[in-house]
Amino acid sequence: MIGQYTHDTERKINAILKVLSDSSNPLGGRVISRRLREQGVDLNERTVRYHLKMMDERGLTRSMGQRDGRSITGPGIEELNSALVYDKLGMVSSRIELLAYLTTFEPEGLTGNIPIDVSVFPKGQFAQAWDIMRDVFASGFCTSNLVAVASGGQRLGDVIIPQDKIGLATVCSAAIVGGLLKTGIPIDSRFGGILQIRNREPARFVDLIEYNGCTLDPFHVFIAGRMTNVTGAVKIGEGKILASFHEVPLPSRPATEAVLNKFKALNICHWLSMGTASEPICDIPARTDKVGLALPSGLNAIAAVVEKGIEVSCKSMNSVIEINKLRSFWAL
Repeated sequence: MIGQYTHDTERKINAILKVLSDSSNPLGGRVISRRLREQGVDLNERTVRYHLKMMDERGLTRSMGQRDGRSITGPGIEELNSALVYDKLGMVSSRIELLAYLTTFEPEGLTGNIPIDVSVFPKGQFAQAWDIMRDVFASGFCTSNLVAVASGGQRLGDVIIPQDKIGLATVCSAAIVGGLLKTGIPIDSRFGGILQIRNREPARFVDLIEYNGCTLDPFHVFIAGRMTNVTGAVKIGEGKILASFHEVPLPSRPATEAVLNKFKALNICHWLSMGTASEPICDIPARTDKVGLALPSGLNAIAAVVEKGIEVSCKSMNSVIEINKLRSFWAL
């Protein structure tokens, strides 16, 4: 066996495993090194290949041929999910910050990259899922009605859709974070939660998971736990949807409102709640000299599908995509 499994080595192996787990195709050392640099991890191609040999010996990766690179194995996925949990603290908030930085979307010209969530449906149930999602998109409880659809073998962001599946890209609420940051407005993404809807209006957050220090996407937890009632919110105006809570500086409120109005005009974040002067928003108090902002999740349509018993695989905050590759849900 080569190499010593120090704590630093385990960190590097964990980073490589994460890159492999996010890819549907085998990856070589050069591509892995490039993707690690994009995430702020500086490992050159030679070092990556050295660690891949160690990972092959441990059964964490499998060589797919000299030119085809490596794929993650079942034990590799298990190792990624359980190892170095402390290093994964804050992973969700870091992902939001990364996607916000990669956002280059310009509302005026409808150009640039915008963050997406990618969901994968059984091909035979996609028509049923589409009908369920129709009402959710019409309700305004999604980040946007802009979507992209892909069949087996096609790519959405960093995801290659498996055969016999249908992929759907929806706009991630990190797009709003990125849009504000690009105009110089600092925004702090604090919680992912479940927002109670009464009379078709936001009432209060009933569950919250803090992004900073979280190792799991809160929305995945809520969807998997069947804790939402998006269907009720849409059908009768009483239910529970996925939403996030953010804060911006109080003096930036007028500028924030101006940016959000530009997004609304493009049917991006058509619905939101924004407070004033450190007041509570949806029962969550903003900190001193801050304004609270509640944004609907891009996964509310997916949550409604799962509520109906259809199995969906979600990769939230997956990547960015050129906005001109998205179309209105109603145009497809």
